[in-house]
Amino acid sequence: MERVRWRELALWRITCPFCSEKGNFSVEHHAEKNKPNSKKKLNFDTLKCGNCAGYVMTLWTATADFGSQLHSFKVLPWPLRIDSYPEHWPEGVGRYWLQAKRSLTDENWDAAALMARSSLQVALRDNGAVGSSLKQEIEDLSSKGILPPIMKEWSDNVRELGNESAHPKPGQPPTATRDAKDIVNFLDFLLEYLYTLPHRIEQYRKRDEEK
Repeated sequence: MERVRWRELALWRITCPFCSEKGNFSVEHHAEKNKPNSKKKLNFDTLKCGNCAGYVMTLWTATADFGSQLHSFKVLPWPLRIDSYPEHWPEGVGRYWLQAKRSLTDENWDAAALMARSSLQVALRDNGAVGSSLKQEIEDLSSKGILPPIMKEWSDNVRELGNESAHPKPGQPPTATRDAKDIVNFLDFLLEYLYTLPHRIEQYRKRDEEK
């Protein structure tokens, strides 16, 4: 479920799952349900895409975080094509990750592995890794305690699976479908640990400070 700051449903953030048009919706129906013993309410909106006339169902609710300007929403059905990355990620990390995800959708396995490896390396360097190779950068963050053993292992998996695409040789076989999917899944775990988990902790702390 995505969160944005706004008093109304952020239609500009929603992508049509049928034609991939973004932000081009009209509200065809609205209903809401109040939560007992609370000011919080759950909103149900039926949206119509202005491009393809497809319909989507959106569930959203304002939260207590940061006053009334923050709300969470979930869209059904969700788009098969991923068109954004979490806003708290560095741009380079998210850009390569997004290309890796899109390459999986398009079944470009070599590109998926290479883009995942690139996203990994940008993330490591963003966290202060030093070294003359990706392997050394992983070792550096591990020695500093930034990458615990399980995360170091996952990082090595991403590096190893992406190496062949990053350093191709004549006659080299293509990246296997399973390997491409695995490397992107490993990357997801790593970015969750490096960026998303710390971001969530920070949000909880801010909320506690405002009580």
